[in-house]
Amino acid sequence: MSGDRLASVAPGVLRGSSRVEQAGVREFLAFMVGSECYALPLSCVREIMRVPPIAEVPRAPADVLGIISVRGKVTTLLDLRKKLDVQGTPIGGRTRVLLVDQGEETMGLLCDRVLQVHRLGEDEVELASVLGNETSSYVMGIGRPGQRKAQGPKSGSKREARQAAANAHDILILLDPIALLKRQSHA
Repeated sequence: MSGDRLASVAPGVLRGSSRVEQAGVREFLAFMVGSECYALPLSCVREIMRVPPIAEVPRAPADVLGIISVRGKVTTLLDLRKKLDVQGTPIGGRTRVLLVDQGEETMGLLCDRVLQVHRLGEDEVELASVLGNETSSYVMGIGRPGQRKAQGPKSGSKREARQAAANAHDILILLDPIALLKRQSHA
């Protein structure tokens, strides 16, 4: 898959000026929603924060949890569990809000747990063609960390070898932030 084809999925979101992205490697922030592992392009995530007090909004769409104050600015908070139709869990100590830049505004996305940043090469990303449910419109592809050709731990430590083996089986559902946030206004 070419870098242009991947970048055309979400114009402006995956393209960047960093040497990492120019070399065909994209950075994604991985997080959990229910038992599923999702990821967003790191370039669109402005901040990760603990869950602040949430003010409910009457007659808001079902996926809008409410509004929060981020340094005095009112920000809409979406519940990714409802948005992605994933079994909900109570807000806990690991629950986080991802502040994601939509262009005109920044919105909050509630997730169950933030994992790590993955650097994925072109050969570790498969574009989503057709998925069988409503969530497919938010999905731009599947990431498979650790699937790079000729990749392996460089120092040879047992811990790094175990981590590389664990990452090789991870599957990240790569979300398109533009589609994810834009659909909110039509809900």
